[in-house]
Amino acid sequence: MTTPQERLENYSRSHPREVLRLTVRDEQGEGEILIYKGFTSSLTRATAFEPDVPVLAADAEILWVDRIQAPYHPQQIQYLEQNLSWAEFSQRLAEAGF
Repeated sequence: MTTPQERLENYSRSHPREVLRLTVRDEQGEGEILIYKGFTSSLTRATAFEPDVPVLAADAEILWVDRIQAPYHPQQIQYLEQNLSWAEFSQRLAEAGF
């Protein structure tokens, strides 16, 4: 079974003109993660150099998903959609085969 991070990375490879920004909560508190063209990195914590080390912890709760027009410019964010719940976005992923 694929993890949420793997599903999101696969989706992002198929949608190279958008960036996914996740707001997550885990044992360390809330954080933000970006996924673009199959690569995941944390905006609020250190990201391991090894791509096989997951950025999204297995116990993390995805609070929100934002779809952003690529390229990502923090001062000029062009939202495609904001504050999608994980349940809603996960359903979309399933319907699209991710």
